Parts: sequence; structure tokens; C-alpha cells
Amino acid sequence: MIGEVDIVGVFIPALLWMMLIAYGINLVIRKLLERSPFYKLVWHRSIFDLGLYVIVLGIVVSLSHR
Repeated sequence: MIGEVDIVGVFIPALLWMMLIAYGINLVIRKLLERSPFYKLVWHRSIFDLGLYVIVLGIVVSLSHR
């Protein structure tokens, strides 16, 4: 993994790209969970969504190191 990505002279941190990818994946997962009755089993939806995002971000970061 490189530290930064150069876009027309502007250096963007690689972690920012990974966070955006994880956010997109997280949106898809949340839409799928909204269609199912899964969220009725969740006590606090916001905390669950945050935890889900952290897990997805960890998976994206670990896959980027390969």
C-alpha cells in the first residue's frame, strides 16, 4: 500500500480512498438489511451501523495490503 495517491498534483491519502470504498459497500449492506426484518433484532441501529462500517473498513484495508 502506498501512502498517498497523486491526482493532478494533489496528494490524497490512500486511507481516504479506502474509507470511500468501505462507505459504498456499507450503503449496499445497509439497504439489504433494511429490506429484511433484521433491524428489528438490533437494539441501537446507529451503533450497529457504525460497527458494521468499522468491520467493512477493516476488511477493505486488509485486502489492500495483499
